[in-house]
Amino acid sequence: MNVPHRRTTARRTRIVSRTLLGLVLVAMPVTAYAATPHAGAQQSQQVAAATGLDDPAKKEIAMKLVSSAENSSLDWKAQYKYIEDIGDGRGYTAGIIGFCSGTHDMLDLVELYTARVPGNALAKYLPALRKVDGTDSHSGLGSGFVSAWKTAAKDTAFQTAQNDERDRVYFDPAVKQGKTDGIGTLGQFAYYDAIVMHGDGDDSTSFSSIRKRALAKAKTPAQGGNETTYLNAFLDARVWAMQQEEAHSDTSRVDTEQRVFLKAGNLNLNPPLDWKVYGDPFHIG
Repeated sequence: MNVPHRRTTARRTRIVSRTLLGLVLVAMPVTAYAATPHAGAQQSQQVAAATGLDDPAKKEIAMKLVSSAENSSLDWKAQYKYIEDIGDGRGYTAGIIGFCSGTHDMLDLVELYTARVPGNALAKYLPALRKVDGTDSHSGLGSGFVSAWKTAAKDTAFQTAQNDERDRVYFDPAVKQGKTDGIGTLGQFAYYDAIVMHGDGDDSTSFSSIRKRALAKAKTPAQGGNETTYLNAFLDARVWAMQQEEAHSDTSRVDTEQRVFLKAGNLNLNPPLDWKVYGDPFHIG
């Protein structure tokens, strides 16, 4: 693991409202459908139905792909306890998707966790989190908060809360928009990775702005366009957005990851998958 690359993908400011979804990530082996003892026709129907990133096996792949870029590791579940200030002006960055104390999503997460588990280790820090929201301040937080986060991360309820907020704010919107645009699993992942890094605000490098920039160059499949052509336009727009901020200047998560799959015509993200991020090789068999 190359720790210096950890969490270089600082997000834009994101103000969101909280909704309790109760979604739980379920890991399923990539070979699950092939191993299911159904008749041929019924099995084919099941395989055909698994067309999106929200298929459990594909979702697990997505978590590993993001973790390879965010944490230089495929072990995304080891990141529930992660927390540090990476000096990007967004306060503490923590958890499986980089919730930030300065960009509201960490506050939403701790509020959700406290609604489910009153009196948890992080609950007493809610006033401080509300006060520092929108800043890089550690006021009222500090080492005590860091220790409390790591303690809470051992609680499966907090892990589930992280999963649920990840899905509500990032994963579900990406998959929904991807399906609306008629793009498959790889395209939906490209959307998800973009929202994770850039957020979906109204600035020029947000996900929505990246998508608009791509639409100026190519039509989505839903508009009658070619999927590969559109995804190339989206990735071009994504690279442009990344280059606007020093923290994002290494575009390898696009160049030597997503484009590798696209050039291979692997629009369904079928394993085996081989890619590099920051020069580090990764493999999913």
